[in-house]
Amino acid sequence: MSVASCNQNPPRVLTRPLTLLFALASGAAVANVYAAQPLLVAIADELDIGRAAVGAVVTCTQIGYGLGLVLLVPLGDLLERRRLVTAQAVLLALALAAVATAGNAAALLAGLMAVGLLAVLTQALVAFASALAPDGERGRIVGTVTGGVVLGILLARTVAGAVADLAGWRAVYALSAVLTLVLAAALRRALPRTAPPTARPAGGRSVAADYRRALRSLVRLPLREPVFRRRGLITLLVFAAFSTLWSCVALPLSDAPYSLTPAAVGAFGLAGAAGAAAAAPAGRLFDRGLGRWTTGAGLVLLTLSWLPLALTRQSLWALALGAVLLDFAVQAVHVTNQSTVLALDPAAGGRLIGGYMVFYSLGSALGAITSTAAYAAAGWPAVCLLGTAFSLLALLAWAAWDLRPAGAEGDAPQHRPHR
Repeated sequence: MSVASCNQNPPRVLTRPLTLLFALASGAAVANVYAAQPLLVAIADELDIGRAAVGAVVTCTQIGYGLGLVLLVPLGDLLERRRLVTAQAVLLALALAAVATAGNAAALLAGLMAVGLLAVLTQALVAFASALAPDGERGRIVGTVTGGVVLGILLARTVAGAVADLAGWRAVYALSAVLTLVLAAALRRALPRTAPPTARPAGGRSVAADYRRALRSLVRLPLREPVFRRRGLITLLVFAAFSTLWSCVALPLSDAPYSLTPAAVGAFGLAGAAGAAAAAPAGRLFDRGLGRWTTGAGLVLLTLSWLPLALTRQSLWALALGAVLLDFAVQAVHVTNQSTVLALDPAAGGRLIGGYMVFYSLGSALGAITSTAAYAAAGWPAVCLLGTAFSLLALLAWAAWDLRPAGAEGDAPQHRPHR
């Protein structure tokens, strides 16, 4: 049975204040995945983690995030969404408290994996907002919420660095735990109560049976949907490039000649925050049928951004310029890819966004572990070569699939049922 055929459309109650709450909560949740990036040196020094292995701090969070995308996000297609997202927010706050009190590296990494697992609250909220959005405005709504996600990712570095300078890295996670509990209460109060997207007739399958079917359909998505597979691979490469910069940049900035504090390192998140400006326009371009060209332009810009980034050792202004270009490009591509995937079957938004974001998480983990290893082996030039390679591969993949003769199979949504 098609998910679309049994979906009960929720009432269209997505007001502007509620959209902004979706964006705020999504950004706050995903910020926890990236807050460690300007803190890597402080964490490594306190818990005796070697510089070559410090990328594991970010990688463990991304592995947990990937598991959450597979195991938790599909629940949004089966359970009442308001209750689901508020429960996830409370559990996320508990995981953050565990990280704040971790006494050794093993406890820290386990706590960060739990934080990553539960931070997929972000994607549950994106899918919820997409389901509530009118069809002609879905790209704009997804773009607005994604803009909040972008700001959460980038400002996480600035805020985390400043808090760490004042009160230590543990205070970053303690404060985030408190904020997450406040947002859980706000979400419970403001979100509409909706029927589960997948209705079950009396005497029909159990939630557990539907959950198993949802997991099987998620695993099949790359095999059944060429559009999903292509967009997912581009996303993997794009976020590998993104993570190559942001998971590693604290290392050269903390070393001579700059020797910056965590707050100063985190301040470069403000430069990258300009990338959030790309999210809403990219969503509007997608609504006008220009998604693939927006993707292509973003990938060209992503590749070019590594030219100023290569000059980081000579100029912090070059780093700031490169960060703006890279983040602007990444978010434009992310919004168009995400909107394209969600259009395949809006009723299966949980599974589609969960499966798509697995590629995001794999790419982020790949960039984190390879960039810190490259820096330990050959310094910043090796990191820039790595980021350029990821970006160029994404551009070549887009060109191979989207610059095809008229009549070739394109990226138009197929609207196939996801069983």
